[in-house]
Amino acid sequence: MRIRPLLLPLTTAAAVIGTVAVSAPASSTTPHSTAVVVRGSGAVHNITDVRAAASTAPGGTFDLSVWELQEPVGSPGSPTTIPSSRLMGANGFQDAYFYSDAHDGAMTFWAPEKGVTTPNSHDARSELREMNRDGSAANWPLGGAHRLDATLRVVSVTSNVCVGQIHLGKGGSSTKPLVELYYHANGDIVLGTEKSPSGGQTLHTVGHVPVGTTWSYTIGVSGGHTIDLTVDGSTTHYAIPSSFTSYQQYFKAGSYNQSSSSSTTKGARVAFYRLSVSHS
Repeated sequence: MRIRPLLLPLTTAAAVIGTVAVSAPASSTTPHSTAVVVRGSGAVHNITDVRAAASTAPGGTFDLSVWELQEPVGSPGSPTTIPSSRLMGANGFQDAYFYSDAHDGAMTFWAPEKGVTTPNSHDARSELREMNRDGSAANWPLGGAHRLDATLRVVSVTSNVCVGQIHLGKGGSSTKPLVELYYHANGDIVLGTEKSPSGGQTLHTVGHVPVGTTWSYTIGVSGGHTIDLTVDGSTTHYAIPSSFTSYQQYFKAGSYNQSSSSSTTKGARVAFYRLSVSHS
């Protein structure tokens, strides 16, 4: 496996959608007095702005027009979903599972160990699913270039949590992800790559940061055949098996807890400071 620095920032002519950012603290224990909250082409730079961002719903600071939210509530096998139309704006949707952090304005996801799950999972999630701007579900082919960029910190986690995915969409009956990026309670960052649409995940340790530390990732697909993963500037590449070629894909990001129990107080809390997707 060859690791090299990422050389190309996201500055191409590709369509960039869902770009959002707020400043992140160096760690959960390091106080900070400045912030950058990106809204269009403008930026703000003081603690008053941070508090203003924290007082709004995530949609007041983050562009959520290309995302749908799934929460760990609802009826068994049918978690509640919140469409982008309800997420957008300063008065958009927020609750105990999805909110702006009162300290730094981060878009925060909480997934307890006990919660409503999808029919194909035993684990609860508070997670965004990529959508198109017209409200339809995003599904894109492996050909071309596709990227999910994020800056985040895992505030707390019991075992491990999935913070980013490329998931299979149209093209077959499989409900598996193509890749999942996990953060473990010991600080390890681990990529899971699927061997085929029928299953069989291979795990690759790709980084390590302590709980509460801010870090960044890019999950990408290039040329229809390669997964490109960058974690804090180090990039690794993984071949996509040909059995996935018939499937279209979509991105997911948030807190998909990977452990379950009867507890509603244990779980995974993840704070995002930047999130964007691009396709070309």
